[in-house]
Amino acid sequence: MEQNDERPSPLKVNEGVAQPEQVNPEAVERLRSLRQSVLPAEEYVRGILKGDVVLLSKAITLVESSLPQHQERARQITGACVPHAGKAVRLGITGVPGAGKSTFIEALGTYLTQAGKKVAVLAIDPSSQRSRGSILGDKTRMEQLATNPMAYIRPSASAGTLGGVARKTREAMILCEAAGFDTVIVETVGVGQSETAVHSMVDFFLLLMIGGAGDELQGIKRGIMEMADGIVINKADGDNIARANRAKAECENALHLFPPAESGFNPRVTTCSALTGFNIDGVWQMVQEYIQLTGENGFLDEKRSRQAVQALYATIESGLREQFFARPEINSRLPLLEQQIISGHITAYEAARELLEMQRNTKEQ
Repeated sequence: MEQNDERPSPLKVNEGVAQPEQVNPEAVERLRSLRQSVLPAEEYVRGILKGDVVLLSKAITLVESSLPQHQERARQITGACVPHAGKAVRLGITGVPGAGKSTFIEALGTYLTQAGKKVAVLAIDPSSQRSRGSILGDKTRMEQLATNPMAYIRPSASAGTLGGVARKTREAMILCEAAGFDTVIVETVGVGQSETAVHSMVDFFLLLMIGGAGDELQGIKRGIMEMADGIVINKADGDNIARANRAKAECENALHLFPPAESGFNPRVTTCSALTGFNIDGVWQMVQEYIQLTGENGFLDEKRSRQAVQALYATIESGLREQFFARPEINSRLPLLEQQIISGHITAYEAARELLEMQRNTKEQ
């Protein structure tokens, strides 16, 4: 039976209300133009030395960029800022997940700014191994410090580098110091491997812990306690005070088993509460005593010199890796070798040797 398509339908569809654009197109265009415009290096340097955080942020963006033209400009900026850097206290903070690193940094940063200091926080967010994306949510976790005119927070994606430490953190630290920040705090993601990288770029390495966490965290704590210049048991408030004091005693007993520190400063353990502000001043006093002692005995200058040499090798390794994978012949051959490794026709070592030989032969030609 044929249906009459011309029959009126009992359903009536009303037109909806026109929805506004989800994103302001003018704002998008403005952001795009800002990203595309690269100023001369002298303008960035001039702005950084004046404490212009907008130009500082743009300069750090250039430092983190992988584009060759941006990298060249970043080298010019960083080189010009080096003579104006090096006067800040460099503080690295790590800790197990849940130790309250962001809350502690906000409490410490607020205390320092109230004392008249300028604080820069370089917070490293872990990047997804699958999408290479990152949440970059540290400014939302440090709401009070983020709006403080004496503070500057720069969240950066780790971009898959060792232990989650941003590839250009050292350069960003130089720019922040040149901009007049006298305290630079580097926060690690606390995943167990980033501590070594952060330890190689800071003056004082602080391990943040909590009481009553259980023995399942002992492996993480043991691995980094030897590197720590100071240990702080956070969340020492309310019903947790007894557990925090017990954890402090356990850490002090463990420190007695370690050899004397090369710095001449015996690592200390203290408790604090980032929530209530309890003993935040005591934590900073410990850092100040370390800086004074190592400054007087010459260890601080020696440590920074060693760190500069470590930065040399890290930069060489990073540059060689980038050059290797930037070669078109390597990129075209790599997917096939990956499939051969998966199918079992070739080992990973043979594939790597073939790619390295390919690079060597290309250079000789």
